[in-house]
Amino acid sequence: MKDKGPIYNKSKEFALEIIKLCRNLQGDKEYIISNQIFRSATSIGANYREAIAAESDNDFIHKIAVATKEAHETQYWLELLSDGGYINQDYFNSLNNLLDEIIRMMTASVLTMKKKQCGAQATQNL
Repeated sequence: MKDKGPIYNKSKEFALEIIKLCRNLQGDKEYIISNQIFRSATSIGANYREAIAAESDNDFIHKIAVATKEAHETQYWLELLSDGGYINQDYFNSLNNLLDEIIRMMTASVLTMKKKQCGAQATQNL
């Protein structure tokens, strides 16, 4: 299988870890937060994949922005799970660190695209 890039790989790794977490939470009869975190966490990678197939640079930026918003929502649910005693601090830190890494990569990707757009506009104005 061809490597599809770090954001692709890490968002999938994160989603799979959240799927395992949700199975455990639902086994403990915690359905509300597990459903919320399942949706937001798996949406990160799904929106990133949409960005890969974007029709324009602006479409790419928009899709990455949506994925980043979903990542921030996921952080909220993780904090609730940690603060509520559903997951221990080490597990929270592990998941949150991976999520922070994904957010940083997506943010850098958007900044790179915006710089590219600015450079292209500057070249057109010459």
